[in-house]
Amino acid sequence: MHPLRKQRLKWVVLVVVASSIAVGLITFALRENINLFYTPIQIVDGEAPLDVRLRAGGMVVKGSVERADDSLFVAFLVTDGAETVRVEYTGILPDLFAEGEAIVATGVLDANRVLQATEVLAKHDETYMPPEVAEAMGQGHQRREANKQPSDGSYPAEQKEHRYDR
Repeated sequence: MHPLRKQRLKWVVLVVVASSIAVGLITFALRENINLFYTPIQIVDGEAPLDVRLRAGGMVVKGSVERADDSLFVAFLVTDGAETVRVEYTGILPDLFAEGEAIVATGVLDANRVLQATEVLAKHDETYMPPEVAEAMGQGHQRREANKQPSDGSYPAEQKEHRYDR
């Protein structure tokens, strides 16, 4: 092989290796910052991973908010219209947080499928709903309609039992 060709080949190999390392490092860094969104029905069905940072959203169930008297601990249920997930959060909730309103919580699912939230976001006015929450609510209503009891009084063949978290 000619020396000039050998030198070009070395440079090409060096560029390919350096590019591969750079792409690998960028992918690893981005993987740590990705927060995937899951609906309550996906969490209850086991689609959401445990001990991984994620986002969950839906409507806060009316009458489900429990506040500690001696700390900033708050627990509440979030629903997509089909299933509910318990969210536990320690901190100051947004001013617009209320029962029956849309929220998105960021945190980690524990072994009991309870979201240990590190951040809770609430909608900012009465007409806004986060796109993920709106889509989740629509899917939840579609699943509820599909699982409704037929008019003849019989039950669907695959009726799931309702599971409660804690």
